[in-house]
Amino acid sequence: MAQILLHGDLHATIYEIDRLHIGAFTKYFQKIIELVKKAIGYKNTATKFYVKIGLENTSVGQTRPLRHEHTNLCWNESFRIYCAHMASHVIFTIKVDNFIGAELIGWARIPVSELISGDEIDTWLTILHTDNEPILLLGRPMINVKLQFFDVSRERYWSRGLKTPDFPGVPFTFFPQRNGCRVTLYQDAHVPDNFIPKIPLAGGKFYEPHRCWEDIFDAIYNAKHMIYITGWSVYTEITLVRDRRRPKAGGDLTLGELLKKKANEGVRVLLLVWDDRTSVGWLKEDGLMTTHDKETGKYFRDTNVHCVLCPRNPDDGRSIIQDIEIDTLFTHHQKIVVVDSEMPNGSSNIRRLVSFIGGIDLCDGRYDTQFHSLFRTLDSVHHDDFHQRNIAGATIRKGGPREPWHDIHCRLEGPVAWDVLYNFEQRWKKQGGKDMLLPLQELERIIIPPSPVMFPDDHETWNVQLLRSIDGGSAFGFPYAPQEVAKSGLVSDKNNIIDRSIQDGYIHAIRRASRFIYIENQYFLGSSFSWYSKDIKDADVGALHLIPKELSLKIVSKIEAGEPFRVYVVVPMWPEGYPETAAVQAILDWQRRTMEMMYTDIVEALQAKGIVADPKDYLTFFCLGNREVKKSNEYEPSEKPDSNTDYSLAQQARRGMIYVHAKMMIVDDEYIIIGSANINHRSMDGARDSEIAMGAYQPYHLSSPNPARGQIYGLRMALWYEHMGLLDDSFGHPHSIECIQRVNKIGQKNWDLYTKEDLEKDLPGHLLSYPIGVSSDGTVTELPGMEYFPDTKARVLGSVAEYYPSILTT
Repeated sequence: MAQILLHGDLHATIYEIDRLHIGAFTKYFQKIIELVKKAIGYKNTATKFYVKIGLENTSVGQTRPLRHEHTNLCWNESFRIYCAHMASHVIFTIKVDNFIGAELIGWARIPVSELISGDEIDTWLTILHTDNEPILLLGRPMINVKLQFFDVSRERYWSRGLKTPDFPGVPFTFFPQRNGCRVTLYQDAHVPDNFIPKIPLAGGKFYEPHRCWEDIFDAIYNAKHMIYITGWSVYTEITLVRDRRRPKAGGDLTLGELLKKKANEGVRVLLLVWDDRTSVGWLKEDGLMTTHDKETGKYFRDTNVHCVLCPRNPDDGRSIIQDIEIDTLFTHHQKIVVVDSEMPNGSSNIRRLVSFIGGIDLCDGRYDTQFHSLFRTLDSVHHDDFHQRNIAGATIRKGGPREPWHDIHCRLEGPVAWDVLYNFEQRWKKQGGKDMLLPLQELERIIIPPSPVMFPDDHETWNVQLLRSIDGGSAFGFPYAPQEVAKSGLVSDKNNIIDRSIQDGYIHAIRRASRFIYIENQYFLGSSFSWYSKDIKDADVGALHLIPKELSLKIVSKIEAGEPFRVYVVVPMWPEGYPETAAVQAILDWQRRTMEMMYTDIVEALQAKGIVADPKDYLTFFCLGNREVKKSNEYEPSEKPDSNTDYSLAQQARRGMIYVHAKMMIVDDEYIIIGSANINHRSMDGARDSEIAMGAYQPYHLSSPNPARGQIYGLRMALWYEHMGLLDDSFGHPHSIECIQRVNKIGQKNWDLYTKEDLEKDLPGHLLSYPIGVSSDGTVTELPGMEYFPDTKARVLGSVAEYYPSILTT
């Protein structure tokens, strides 16, 4: 049967299975499994059945497991499934669960062609053997399901933008949208005075950049009651204030000293730091990720700072193999600071909550400015904070290039700040051990309750929604009953209860997009169900999130409608690490397959319309890099790198990539997502890395009828000035062909200068065209003479890692 594109929302309910009998051998096998589980101390030994919902070979939902005590199994479990899949059938697979895996019982299916009309289907389906024959000997069991498909074109906001200041936010999520908030946007850890030119905004105003680490320092330094922090890494030896032209009282304190000082003043200081399971003695306790977790734990031991190293614990009900995978392969990736702060009027008696979230960890290697220097700060702000994880053997003793760091963060005030606090409380109650949380009911006279901080008619007000990727293994208090799970905006996935709202937020924002999308992200891979690979089995990869496919389908829909639409994506040259290693090469391979899927979709749409055009005029990828001529007063290292190494080549060429660690998407200059989540399956799944983000807009600065000119626009223009070193009139209309061709031209010119053999002056801008070609059929190819990244033997397009688990690299 021909496959049909399902693009929209599929509402599915699994009611029950009737007349399910299992054979004698299966009963005997399950009894053996239960005895083994008891013998090794496994708590839950009962045999349980569950149903998996699939679109062809792609799993899109699973019921909770039920014990098989009668011939009838009743779930009454509903799912809202976002679809961007080609499929001929919706398939219901019935399995019996055990602690080492699952055993197939049978399956049922319904043709996708019956769903396209949008009519509700409530039916009983015959459960079949793997040979497609009914299970007649076992009483002909059947499954009762209800399905209804809502095509994306029927969505109220499809391709129209926000349109109204009353947009209610992403539906069916744990946290609702909060109105009357204030948001402060940050690019990088610090912005020097007078770096950003005047960027005009609506109402005669100009964009004012803010300084992330200085603001976090002020928030911590001035806290009176509480400082709550979570991090992938928190390093006690960094200083937050480093600009000598902007000194602050206490600014010379390290983060560790600052937190101990506040705790000794009576402030409740709580830290949740990811416990990297590879942080062991034989790895010098730094771990494979060098997060300093054990070092941070020891630093705060026997102090008034309560620091908990928390592993990424699995949720209940998983198999032993899955438990091991989650505990060792996945991380706590949220970056949060929550403090009490003074009121805007300066009152010290009444306090309010302020929260920070985004991509910047409070650790070494993160402090940087928009100059992103490779060599010129090695005798100043980066002498004691030399970070370079992409070149083997790099140290401050041997000199640069250091690894410049580009990132995005934000500060949240108003009701949404309390949602960030609630997230912290859920995590502390789950993994913090001793109950050290401040009982906020005792502080009612001191901290104002959740309430708007902006008047409704203030044109700088924000509507903000907190989004997460997290499951019941990391957050306390998730419900288990299916009806309560659905009511709470959560997802039931077998025994796991998941908040997957970050992916939901991205999907909704892309579907709403009317003119353009601008993305900065550390990773860009996914939608493997739609790859066009011939050398591997895409179904085995498991990078199932929808974001890349949603982007390509959006571009295709605009080509079909004859409307302009552009997507700009900025990623690192390669994921952090030595680029020749199997893990980095595997990620680059996934990235190449993702790009190729998207370009193939675009090329086919152009050909169908008879349009001759460069697909990079619709979707374009960039990375960031820098190149600096040597100055007479530079830091002189005491040692030199070994000759003919990546290190010596990069040092001689005076170049290096700027590491893009941002996790941000801007849509039509009116909506923005900022957080800790990468565009990969680890971050978007919800049951892998724990993440946090926000989706927000200013109701007085929408993109219709006139282009939006609020703070989101200001940030994008400031970022483009940082990356390109100039502001062009076309940048105000990024959906135009003139703009994308101008940006592509700048990126290509900078790449040519970056790879040029001789260096006459500093690189005029940091934005580099990503070094790939696109053939007439959408295939992503090497550029002539550019098989490897400069100064390396690492393939730009990556390579298949046959012995590396895809669950780790996707």
